[in-house]
Order: sequence, then C-alpha cells, then structure tokens
Amino acid sequence: MLSSVETAVPGRAARTCRVPWIAMYHSVGDCSDDPYRITVTPERLDRQLRWLREHGLRGVSVAELLAARAGGEGQDLVGLTFDDGYADFLDNALPVLARHKCTATLFVLPGRTGGDNAWDPQGPRKPLLTAEGIRRAADAGVEIGSHGLSHVDLTRTDDALLTAETAGSRTLLRELTGVPVTGFCYPYGTVDRRAVDAVRQAGYGYACAIDPGELSGPYVLPRVHIGQNDTAVRLFLKYRLHRLRRRPVEGLR
Repeated sequence: MLSSVETAVPGRAARTCRVPWIAMYHSVGDCSDDPYRITVTPERLDRQLRWLREHGLRGVSVAELLAARAGGEGQDLVGLTFDDGYADFLDNALPVLARHKCTATLFVLPGRTGGDNAWDPQGPRKPLLTAEGIRRAADAGVEIGSHGLSHVDLTRTDDALLTAETAGSRTLLRELTGVPVTGFCYPYGTVDRRAVDAVRQAGYGYACAIDPGELSGPYVLPRVHIGQNDTAVRLFLKYRLHRLRRRPVEGLR
C-alpha cells in the first residue's frame, strides 16, 4: 500500500525511478558577508553551469525535468532551483542561465514581494523581487513556483495558516503571473506528512524539499545545496553521492 506521499498511476503499479538531481541555489551576487552560505557569485554560477555542459548535462526547470522523466527521457537533465526570489536573480542569474541555454525554477514569496529576507536574523538584508520582477522572470521563461507566502516553517503552523501558505500563495501567484503554478518549495526544507497533504490538496503537481528523510515521492523531491565553494571536484562528488545516497522516488520514471 502506498503511503500518503507516494503517487500511483491509475490502473498501474507505482513506478520507481532513480532520484533526479536537483540543485538548490538562493542568491547570486556578493558573497563577502554570507553567514548562511546562500550566495554564489555570477562568476561561480557561470563555472558551475559550464561544468554541467562539459559533462553532457543541462540545467532546466523542475517542471521540464519531470515532464521529460514522465516521457522516459531526461537522463541528461539537472533541475535548477533558486529559493526565496531574491532581486539579484534578474541581473545576476538570468543572463548566466541564458548564456548556457539553461532554464530554472524560481520559488518566490508572494506575501513578501518587494520586501527582504527578514526571516534571517544574521547577515545583510537582501531585497526580494517585486511583483513586476517576478513577471519579468516568468516572461523570460523561468518557471515560477511558490515558497509559501511569508517563509514560515509549515510543520509549526495551524490549519488556517497552512492553507494560506500553500493554497493562498498559489492563487496569488496565478493572478500575478497569469500562468499555472505547479511547483512548491518547503521553507527551511522542513516537511511532514501534514504539510505534504496540504500541498497536494492545494493543487500543486510537485514539491521540493532538501532532505525529506523517510518521506518519498514527487511532493518531497530532495535537492542538493550548491554554494560558492562548490568547484568542479565538489560538484562531481555531490552529483555522484546524491544518486547513491537517496532512495528511489515512487511515481516517477
């Protein structure tokens, strides 16, 4: 019997696949004051994407990655995600992605548009994208996903706030961008079955976590943190170890 976070294809036994490799980025800019290691410079991002290309890999949005996997393809694709929706994405990340013919998923906070990363008690205040900035990213071919409304730990919310952070944020982003929103990302990477059920019920097609532990399925896709110190050797090790350490994912090819 499938758990509440596993997905079956109607009329068929559940499929199991090797876990897709999904890279987790945040800010792209000055990393001289970066206590949470959430920033890479544009130059480092450029070298990391060049490493992918040199190894026959290409970075794409999670939606594109999962669609390719559903068709039995996409073994040469890597998911690229950028959390929080920092304003530096437009000037610093987008041109690098375009140079390497990559796409990406940008997980934003519609309850904090034009604000900053107030949830981080240390480090510099980093501005977040405005509503217009989010639309510009979407117009450039970036998949826009939800990171919740305001960056709260969903495992510690009451039912009303959980619904607002999942279903409410999806509605706001649909109105803001004019396109369907299929992806969700759990703030802080914290997730439990209750949060997963809320994301599914809100109508998302998939969700990204970091290390979901015993949970498995398209609503708790694990990701690999990529930072400024990730050179070619470290990227190779992270790529190989991710596939070795992560359990197969139910419901995907």
